[in-house]
Amino acid sequence: METFPKPSRDVPPKKNRLQAKKKKPRRYWEEETTLTAAGASPGPPGNKKRNRELRHQRPKNTNNPKKSRFSRKPQLPKKPRERRNPGPQRSLSGAQDPFPGPAPVPVEVAQKFCRIDKSKKLPHSKSKTRTRLEVAEAEEQEISIKAARSELLLAEEPGFLEGEDGEDTAKIRQVDIVEAVDIASAAKHFDLNLRQFGPYRLNYSRTGRHLAFGGRRGHVATLDWVTKRLMCEINVMEAVRDIRFLHSEALFAVAQNRWLHIYDNQGIELHCIRRCDRVMRLEFLPFHFLLATASETGFLTYLDVSVGKIVAALNARAGRLDVMTKNPYNAVIHLGHSNGTVSLWSPAMKEPLAKILCHRGGVRAVAVDSTGTYMATSGLDHQLKIFDLRGTFQPLSARTLPQGAGHLVFSQRGLLAAGMGDVVNIWAGQGKASLPSLEQPYLTHRLSGHVHGLHFCPFEDVLGVGHTGGITSMLVPGAAEPNFDGLESNPYRSQKQRQEWEVKALLEKVPAELICLDPRALAEVDVISLEQEKKERIERLGYDPEAKAPFQPKPKQKGRSSTASLVKRKRKVMDEEHRDKVRQSLEQQPQKQEKKAKPTRARPSALDRFLR
Repeated sequence: METFPKPSRDVPPKKNRLQAKKKKPRRYWEEETTLTAAGASPGPPGNKKRNRELRHQRPKNTNNPKKSRFSRKPQLPKKPRERRNPGPQRSLSGAQDPFPGPAPVPVEVAQKFCRIDKSKKLPHSKSKTRTRLEVAEAEEQEISIKAARSELLLAEEPGFLEGEDGEDTAKIRQVDIVEAVDIASAAKHFDLNLRQFGPYRLNYSRTGRHLAFGGRRGHVATLDWVTKRLMCEINVMEAVRDIRFLHSEALFAVAQNRWLHIYDNQGIELHCIRRCDRVMRLEFLPFHFLLATASETGFLTYLDVSVGKIVAALNARAGRLDVMTKNPYNAVIHLGHSNGTVSLWSPAMKEPLAKILCHRGGVRAVAVDSTGTYMATSGLDHQLKIFDLRGTFQPLSARTLPQGAGHLVFSQRGLLAAGMGDVVNIWAGQGKASLPSLEQPYLTHRLSGHVHGLHFCPFEDVLGVGHTGGITSMLVPGAAEPNFDGLESNPYRSQKQRQEWEVKALLEKVPAELICLDPRALAEVDVISLEQEKKERIERLGYDPEAKAPFQPKPKQKGRSSTASLVKRKRKVMDEEHRDKVRQSLEQQPQKQEKKAKPTRARPSALDRFLR
């Protein structure tokens, strides 16, 4: 007969053994039970000392991730991943990439987008400030590389007209160019026969989509010249001397015989500004929302079109002002005078910023390129000159024309157009921001009347010419930028987009007081004014509040603040300061000696006695 062993005190019964294997579910509010080495079932806590010995010992300086609150499994320290040698990446087809990694960017292309001048060394400032400057330089370098890579997305490329086998491009007529280009480009060449209301002045909008023109006999019209859709057409019943679009194609200003008038795109008169009377020329500064007017009485007036107030009215003291242009780079107004000088003006100054003697006779026309580097002038002496505006104001090239140029204009890529009687000549350089070569004209075109206005269309290879017979649109290959910024000047924007752009432009309006010759000087510290203010403050207070206070040792405890120890500590600090001053003077002494050193000569000169 089989007998079964009796259950002892240490061996639980079978039913209890199954219950022991079955784990009790843990709720989220319950604390995690301590895992024992033997993996026993949860029960009443045993000896605390024994549990502390069996607890898993973790080293203090391990980089283990934080243990999860709800996990029951002990997390083992992860092994560091071994970095494999990066080999050529394989595609889905199994082929290796022959050029792994990002594409290299040429240094010349990335340099075009750099805005920080790295030739200047960082000042000796605090470590925190220096770190910020270094971080800004690194971010600017990364952004310039990204911008250089994004040039691959530009759809169009600039080009020029080239003749076959050394053919002179000036002999190529507009009819030949129209026959060679596609249908869309050929439609951009047209003539408007408006002889009964001429001569005409014209202006294109910033987006290059709309055209406004006004005749001497009162005819004013605006149209979408791409689709030839007329927006408005009126007759103001008095002479029109100039016309300009404002910040958008919805508003334009007309300099009529007596006063300045503002119209909308429906031809409705919105304002009549009587303080601007007998205006001869108009210029609009888009980033400052300023309309500059030059009058017969010799006054240059700045009108803020965003608030409708006159910012400044400056007397040029040079008689009739009928030659005016703007510098697109720094928003400085250039005025040509009858004494052969060109003066540069800013609304923040009552006197001209600079005066340049350009011609022996009166100045007939002035133009400045888009980069603000070159200025072209023509005078009664039949001279066409190009000046350098980068601080020297010296003539770089000159050419004598059979007839003096009465109108000059630069394109976006640096082409120079000149109107001489009924002929338009265009000179080209090597590219954008390059000096136009005046030796041989790039294109020549003869019109049906005398030229009275020239303007290059933005983002289109088109030159608009206003003459006594009407309006002519010429095709000039390579004149404009082929790609436009859709957030700044979008020719295809809707009315909603235009309204949003106007709000953003008004929020980012530049104050008129910031117009100066060098806009980069606005980011620099005016040391002279700062020192003058500091000197006046010291005189007003009677002491220097920023002066370094004398050293006062802090008292110490336990009898270490005796009078002798305090004097000793003061003397030690004074000696250190004295040594620093002596060291600096010794370092500066060789530099002073080099400056004072005179060049050795073989024989003394009689003029040496005048040297100091």
